[in-house]
Amino acid sequence: MSFESNNNKDNILEFFTQASNKHDFSLDITLNINGAIVTGTTVSAKEYFDTLSDSIGDGNDVAEKLSEEFANAGQALEDNNGAETNYIHLKNTKVYLGDSKPTPSKGKILWRGKISEVDGFFLGKISDAK
Repeated sequence: MSFESNNNKDNILEFFTQASNKHDFSLDITLNINGAIVTGTTVSAKEYFDTLSDSIGDGNDVAEKLSEEFANAGQALEDNNGAETNYIHLKNTKVYLGDSKPTPSKGKILWRGKISEVDGFFLGKISDAK
């Protein structure tokens, strides 16, 4: 794998994301995106969609259908593990804008973003504990 970027995506960030998708590799990471800071732990696309599916299941017919579709999306992404990676998925995510408290500040938040929109990153997660 070459770490030289020949498109709008950071190839190293894409490599970390592919490791998450193919090998359930996770790492704490902080991303800079258009002036916002997004911090969390990488997860595979399958885990992201499975968790999303679990969070809305057991409701009415619409919730059940959405849950099923998210589960199917996760499985399809896992089956297509040789494909180009365009999105990064995080769990336990916090988003910082300016000097305010992170949004959301509570709960186990899932986040999905385009790798091509990331301006920079560093390994490690920001903690708002003082």
